Amino acid sequence: MEKPFAITLDPGSSLANKTGTWRTMRPVYRDHLPPCNAQCPAGEDIQGWLYPAESGDYEAAWRHLTRDNPFPAIMGRVCYHSCEGACNRGKLDAAVGINSVERFLGDEALKRGWRFEPPAAELLARGKHVLVVGAGPSGMSAAYHLRRLGHAVTVLEAGPAAGGMMRFGIPKYRLPRDVLDAEMARIVAMGVTLKLDTKVFDLAQTMKDGGYDAAFLAVGAHIAKRTFIPAKDGSRILDAVSLLRSMEGADTPETRPMLGRRVVVYGGGNTAIDVARTAKRLGATEAIIVYRRTREKMPAHDFEVEEALEEGVMVKWLSTIKQAGNQLGETALTIEKMALDAHGNPQPTGEYETLEADSLVLALGQDVDLSLLDGVPGLERKDGVVQVDPVTMMTGHPGLFAGGDMVPASRNVTVAVGHGKKAARHIDAWLNGRAAGAAPKHPGATFERLNPWYYSDAPKTLRPQLDLARRTSSFDEVQGGLTEANALFEARRCLSCGNCFECDNCYGVCPDNAVIKLGPGKRFEINYDYCKGCGICAAECPCGAIEMVAEEV
Repeated sequence: MEKPFAITLDPGSSLANKTGTWRTMRPVYRDHLPPCNAQCPAGEDIQGWLYPAESGDYEAAWRHLTRDNPFPAIMGRVCYHSCEGACNRGKLDAAVGINSVERFLGDEALKRGWRFEPPAAELLARGKHVLVVGAGPSGMSAAYHLRRLGHAVTVLEAGPAAGGMMRFGIPKYRLPRDVLDAEMARIVAMGVTLKLDTKVFDLAQTMKDGGYDAAFLAVGAHIAKRTFIPAKDGSRILDAVSLLRSMEGADTPETRPMLGRRVVVYGGGNTAIDVARTAKRLGATEAIIVYRRTREKMPAHDFEVEEALEEGVMVKWLSTIKQAGNQLGETALTIEKMALDAHGNPQPTGEYETLEADSLVLALGQDVDLSLLDGVPGLERKDGVVQVDPVTMMTGHPGLFAGGDMVPASRNVTVAVGHGKKAARHIDAWLNGRAAGAAPKHPGATFERLNPWYYSDAPKTLRPQLDLARRTSSFDEVQGGLTEANALFEARRCLSCGNCFECDNCYGVCPDNAVIKLGPGKRFEINYDYCKGCGICAAECPCGAIEMVAEEV
């Protein structure tokens, strides 16, 4: 007897149970660029290192992080974490405490003695010899990445210790020196040669004498900018750079600078804030910042201004200093009040007041000493910095690269670290006669791609701070770190924007059982023979890692 047509078909044929031919759209897993990664000047894969941190594998997280940035304990203290300003979670409740977790990983590495892996023998065999001038954040970042690529690296530093402006421009209450020293030493332990108290006066001659194949210049902005202020001979006027530098090694009251009871700081940047807060810790009863614009225009970061105000620092907004010392005495400052014009720019009013001060500290910015470049052909200098190719970081002289304070860019530690990483990559390419192509970037992971209702409410964990009495009477670190429990919680607040984190949602909601689990860390694939293209998986993906694309005919 002949069987009915419906059951004479071969099992597994498309007419029997394969439904993929019905589809007009198909789901595709796509990786997207998280906004935190896109914002990071150091080029960190933030989402990538938060992922192992979420499971408590802190060493794996640290090693992932340090592929891009060798200073997590430092950066967890001094980075202004613009990544958090871009974090999609900030539109849900509060941004992930990325900087807090980074500091925890950095401190954990120091506590547990984690070291960087030495470069492979085959890399060392083909490596060249590269000179780095300056042992600040940019120079030591470049040295680290060049060493990882197998090159011999010699760092020449004019100062008595590594760290550059991190050491001589950032106070100890923000960056303890044992943390700075430990992260510098870990790079030297990779085989990087560091020569201290060695200032380069003639770069061309130094390159020739050392037989270097390429050089990276990372001289910090150690020269204070000045302004003309008429002053009596006895007026005590200092510059911020020299004052902060003099604090290094001044561990007892007898060795610290004497500023007096009333200190005025002229400027509005982060350095001005650091000087005013330092003055309070040195015993000043009053530390007053004089700034010619309003708070909204102040270049100092708002959280640092807030901390300074908490500590009793005062600010005279819309004010400028016209004279130090007058007929009333050598300690009197003449202050002119300013007013905003129709364009929001401060203009003098001709209205004056007198402000008594034992010391006046100028914090008006810094310049770089470029004299080492005299006689080097092909270099272009403009506005006190060296012009470089923004992609390769190479100057107009072949084989000579520069970064950090020496080039046109924002002057902060994170940017400098990123310059060192980028330059190292292009130095390696140049030494090997090739171009280092830019890595392709994924499309951005926007908040609109997320399904935030899948994520639990989780308030941000705040780092503890010293009480005000200790903050203003000592140079102890102001901000504490997270505990392991807090760090784990904070890492788990990451939404994994735009990238699959194997939540199994697609697997659970698929009505056709077309989603196949490939195992931990391998994500999923879709069996398109059975997928009808209904789009439920894409609609229900919490992090927006699935896109519906038109079916190819």
